[in-house]
Amino acid sequence: MTEAPIDTDVIGDEGAREAVEHERDELREFIKGLSPHDIKSGGWFTKLSAQALNSYTSKVNWQYFQERYAGVPADAIVDQRIKMAARYAALEGGLSAGAYTATVAATLGTLGGASSATVPAAVATMMVDVAFITRLQLRLAYDISVLYRVPLDLSDPEDMWKLIRVAFTIRGGEVVREGVVKTVPVMMRPLIKRFYSKAVLSTAKGLPFVGKFLLQRNVIKIGIPVVGVPLAVVLNRYTTLLAGRHAQAAFRNEARVIEIAEGLSKRSRHPQLTLWVAWLVIKTGTKMADDETLLMRHLVRLVRDQHQVIDEQLAHLVDVDPADVWRRLDAEPGDLSDLVDVAERVAAVDGAVNARERAVISELAERCRRA
Repeated sequence: MTEAPIDTDVIGDEGAREAVEHERDELREFIKGLSPHDIKSGGWFTKLSAQALNSYTSKVNWQYFQERYAGVPADAIVDQRIKMAARYAALEGGLSAGAYTATVAATLGTLGGASSATVPAAVATMMVDVAFITRLQLRLAYDISVLYRVPLDLSDPEDMWKLIRVAFTIRGGEVVREGVVKTVPVMMRPLIKRFYSKAVLSTAKGLPFVGKFLLQRNVIKIGIPVVGVPLAVVLNRYTTLLAGRHAQAAFRNEARVIEIAEGLSKRSRHPQLTLWVAWLVIKTGTKMADDETLLMRHLVRLVRDQHQVIDEQLAHLVDVDPADVWRRLDAEPGDLSDLVDVAERVAAVDGAVNARERAVISELAERCRRA
């Protein structure tokens, strides 16, 4: 299997087509190793994810991209890779579309009666297309996380699920359905809407959520063969652009939060108090925002790594008492003005500073002046 991103920016249309055909050939071999149970149970996605990422992630890192794009800002590289991935997806859609017929759609419902060791040829045709786009988008999302230097430990289930959610814009099937309806030619929209209500989608109900989501996204191309190549090309290109832009937004935002945490840790003269002040500001609001939780997670990690500070009391704290934080500040001699900057940046990480946060910052600033 291909184990590194193809430099699509340095090959022409013919080279790109050959690369796509080569990857499709590789994936046919992968599909041959699947059983009908793998497809119906969703096991195909588990196996493909492992195949797509295991050795790939050991070779594709920040240095890998630096060697190819030395001095180029991450935003520019990410934008280019999203466009190139969409180009590959469109090419693959054109190649797959010719193989889609009504027979393929009908065969989806016969998996239950197929031999346990043999995937029907029509289903194998569909699975090559699904696997190609799945692997392409999964690796694209991973590339984007690397380019923004967002650390992902794919042996950690939480990080792996984060990558999957980002790669496939998993928020619900409506994301894909409504997006498809809006981007295809007007004359095709009634066909697509009707198709989504047909029984062919019932075959997806046995799949785990991710497998069901990905199958639903692809069966449009199977169930409406009269639409043919144009829809397959548009759909593959659009879903890959959507996935890439979503990954860019998610990982770029996390990179922004990490950058804030790095700055706070690096400038801090009071690393332990930095953690207490940050947590006090975060807990001041009625509800913690995702960016606040993310900031605290990275700030704790950076203070530990850069200052060798691990605060077990804070780690086991349930409710933070402002009076306790003020006592800690009062007991610390010297200039505490860096803590005001901590509070201001933490409060602003998720957007506008609210009244409660402003009150805490004001109280903190007053105590730091007295110190």
